[in-house]
Amino acid sequence: MAKADCPLCGGTGWISTQQDGFSAAHRCECVAETRLEEIEERAQIPRNYRNASFDTFLATDGKTLRDAMVLIKGYANEYPLGKKPGLLLAGPPGTGKTHLAVAALRQLMARGFEGAFFDYQNLLERIYAGYSEALGTSNREAYRVALETEILLLDDLGAHRINEWVEDTVTSVITYRYNHQKPLIATTNLPDPDYGGVDNKERITLQDRIGARARSRLFEMCTVVRMWGAADYRIKAAAPVRY
Repeated sequence: MAKADCPLCGGTGWISTQQDGFSAAHRCECVAETRLEEIEERAQIPRNYRNASFDTFLATDGKTLRDAMVLIKGYANEYPLGKKPGLLLAGPPGTGKTHLAVAALRQLMARGFEGAFFDYQNLLERIYAGYSEALGTSNREAYRVALETEILLLDDLGAHRINEWVEDTVTSVITYRYNHQKPLIATTNLPDPDYGGVDNKERITLQDRIGARARSRLFEMCTVVRMWGAADYRIKAAAPVRY
């Protein structure tokens, strides 16, 4: 759909040209811009991250963050040609995982792919609420979108105490997407023996919170981006500029 107030096409979506006595028409750029706006609106990216991009990520210092950004940016540019269809960004709070994950999703959407953003805990709450018919269909729809959307971004994976229902639900989402080759981009603060962050035996791990089956599928379908040891990105981003 074209922009009604576009000065180039006048809202028609087409631009006419003349060359060697022949008339031709081509699609106006506003059509692609409008489609991207619609895709981003449907993705439900939180307001704080609506403008997140690789260009706005402050990775000027710290090899860990720079390496992470290069890997994630490469994934967003090369998808679906990578070895694995998804990404798992793992590291402590405040290291910019959500910013980079959204930057990748937005890059993919700019390339024409559809996607959806879900906070993990909020998604579980909405799925659980969807079991009540009195609450209508909106919450039941969240589960369908988590399964079927072209690219799913799950932020803060494992940020919920595990019980049998939680384990079964997260396993069903991850397994469905794995079986149907649908990419998943996930972020987590939880450590794991395979990617680091386990500094003592008492720490809660990713497997503790999502279960062994979901963890196994997750590692099969996602390239892990290790961000342990990175400086606190939020503090750095909020620091005043020094001249």
